[in-house]
Amino acid sequence: MSEKIISVYVLDASYEVVGSEPHIVIWGVDDSGNRVLLRDRRFRPYFYAIIDDSYLDKLDVIKSSVKRLSKPKSPITSVEVVEKRFMGKPVKALRIETVIPEFVREYRNDVARIPGVRMVVEADIRFSLRYLIDNDIYPCTWHKFRVVEKSRSQEYRVDKEYEVLEVLERDESRLMPPKLKVLALDIEVYNPRGAPKPDRDPVIIISLMNSDNEILLLQAQGKDDRRLIQEFIEYVNRYDPDIVVGYNSSNFDLPYLVERARKLGLRLDISRRRGVEPSKSVYGHVSIPGRLHVDLYDYAEEIAEIKVKSLDEVAEYFGVMKKSERRNVPWYEIYKYWDDEKLRPILLEYARDDVVSTYGIAEKILPFAMQLSSITGLPLDQVGSASVGFRLEWFLLRIARMRGELAPNRVEKEYEPYRGAIVLEPKKGVHENICVLDFSAMYPSIMMKYNIGPDTLVLGEECNDCFEAPETGYKFSKKSEAFFKTALNILVNARKTVRELMKKLPAESPEYRILDARQRALKVLANACYGYMAWTGARWYCKECAEAVADFGRETIRKAITFAKGLGLEVIYGDTDSLFVKYNKDFVEKFIEVVEKELGLEIKIDKIYQRVFFTEAKKRYIGLTEDGRIDVVGFEAVRGDWAEIAKEMQERVAEIILKTMDHRKAIELVKDEIEKIRKLVSQNAIDLQKFVIWKTITKPISEYEVEAPHVTAAKYLIKSGYSVEVGDKIGYVIVKGVGKISDRARPYMMVDAKDLDIDYYIEHQIVPAVLRILEYFGVSEKHLKSIGKAGKSLFDYKK
Repeated sequence: MSEKIISVYVLDASYEVVGSEPHIVIWGVDDSGNRVLLRDRRFRPYFYAIIDDSYLDKLDVIKSSVKRLSKPKSPITSVEVVEKRFMGKPVKALRIETVIPEFVREYRNDVARIPGVRMVVEADIRFSLRYLIDNDIYPCTWHKFRVVEKSRSQEYRVDKEYEVLEVLERDESRLMPPKLKVLALDIEVYNPRGAPKPDRDPVIIISLMNSDNEILLLQAQGKDDRRLIQEFIEYVNRYDPDIVVGYNSSNFDLPYLVERARKLGLRLDISRRRGVEPSKSVYGHVSIPGRLHVDLYDYAEEIAEIKVKSLDEVAEYFGVMKKSERRNVPWYEIYKYWDDEKLRPILLEYARDDVVSTYGIAEKILPFAMQLSSITGLPLDQVGSASVGFRLEWFLLRIARMRGELAPNRVEKEYEPYRGAIVLEPKKGVHENICVLDFSAMYPSIMMKYNIGPDTLVLGEECNDCFEAPETGYKFSKKSEAFFKTALNILVNARKTVRELMKKLPAESPEYRILDARQRALKVLANACYGYMAWTGARWYCKECAEAVADFGRETIRKAITFAKGLGLEVIYGDTDSLFVKYNKDFVEKFIEVVEKELGLEIKIDKIYQRVFFTEAKKRYIGLTEDGRIDVVGFEAVRGDWAEIAKEMQERVAEIILKTMDHRKAIELVKDEIEKIRKLVSQNAIDLQKFVIWKTITKPISEYEVEAPHVTAAKYLIKSGYSVEVGDKIGYVIVKGVGKISDRARPYMMVDAKDLDIDYYIEHQIVPAVLRILEYFGVSEKHLKSIGKAGKSLFDYKK
């Protein structure tokens, strides 16, 4: 067949070893909407050996030693001397190429032992990603290839197969992705013995929703799920999704389906490579070859505002579905709803709401995730499960190649603390008309301004042409552009370009939404650079660099405060890269002008509070915004280890105080609400979920020396057949009884509302939470407890 040039939206890349030859396999969609597979047989794995300067006259001897290591199963096919840079300094290195990717691991250890080899690097870069980096291919982006079409094999579920003859440039003419098929899935499992196990407990419902807005609820026949799983396999391959989304699907839904299918003698054959099951891959995600599996839970984990990461909470946060408007079934009672024919329709509604929520969350997250993939070069199914550090690092590897830099090896180091950002003591009390001024990307700007990076750091020698950090004294050479400055310039300039393009588009257009997602992804990566340098797992780790950035940051804030005071602005509080000042429009505008001129950094108004309340503690305040919203920072209301009832009461007290400045109204509210709670508990009509306290298991249960409440609750769960692992969040309540509080902790699903120890919640949750605010107005704990009808205190309203 003849050669041709095609444009392909790249979904993913992997590799296969066919015979004794590695083949790169690229999955994508062409500009006609065909699902295509591109095979490149030309690429070979390689790594580098940096040569010690004192051995440069023995390069031929070292090359010969490397060649003698060659093994018949994967011979060393090339040893080439190359000139590169390493940590900013020129080096000579050997580029060592072999045939089978797995042999790189074997060769690197042997090569490292050869005299004259200073270091072996880039031997740990995965083969398929190495191909993408070297060919400047980004997933979730259009690229051109010169190809020849091949006849379709039965091995793959694709429309066309091609062999790659040449990788061409990115197709810049295409911004929008093709129409991709998205499938959301969620499963319900029969669980009469607590935590379900795939070797004994059947899948009873598989809920599906696709990008054509079709919803399908597949059901088991009683407790026989064999036909159900077969139907699921058939449906997936018939619908043929490009992206499969789930919520916690890497840890539960997909592994459970794989294991359950095996138990039934089936293979969960839902990949585009026939016969290959989904399997755990890098960063813990489950890979479905040829399809992109995105676990939305990975993204929810990163949203600090969402304290409890349940599907219904996340769906409400994104405005997909309100908790009050959806059907909820306690997960530990799912089997009861399945067994009872009258209750089963409720369970089906619950399953439907779950998958609709999952799909709705995907609509919110996928545009951002796809842009993150297209910037970092990490495929969409991996970019969510990878940490922020790894995401940034894959982008940095591309910058390194562009600059001719060899990437350092990743060596886990022990964390070393250092002095961080400046946080001012707040002026305690309630302040009116407060403006919050934020430095735009302060740390990235500092890194660029002062050329900070491990390759420009000057230690133990004189440097006349250097930037010097004011307190730490660390010096950074001005002679060449720092590695991180190059990376940040690319990210920052790309974001500026994207934002300029957005101005030319209507905000409701699909193109605008894509670009908005891209500028957010660029901002996230730029802001991650400072933290990355202090991450002990980073290739480009540099504690001194991170210290210097924080040092320059402190100096910047101090200078800004001096400018503010000089202009007559009252500074109420400062934290890291923001200042709270009394708002005076003319003075603030002048301040912004002075800061940008004198410090060379951009600062802008982030928000204006009608009122803001500070305790004496840093990083703890509550503000009433211009549009009437309440911002809570650092109080119980934003912490996950306090019961919802305490957070709710604190927020309501804050709202009354900030809106009315009348603490007596707040006290009255607390009293009335406690009366209401006692009444509802006595009637067994309370919403138990509001009293659940969540705490994470941070080590194996056997290693806890002190029996904390969540550990007691975890032991009850284990006795009842539930599985409890490190990292699990345990939800518990405190019940009536005698003895220590920890002895009275129970898993929330094992308790009736009437058994709650309401006195505990009042004394140890509600009162402390509201006192954080009310004590500023002279209300003491004793005072609060003494207020009530007919001389009764809050604690006298008992049954």
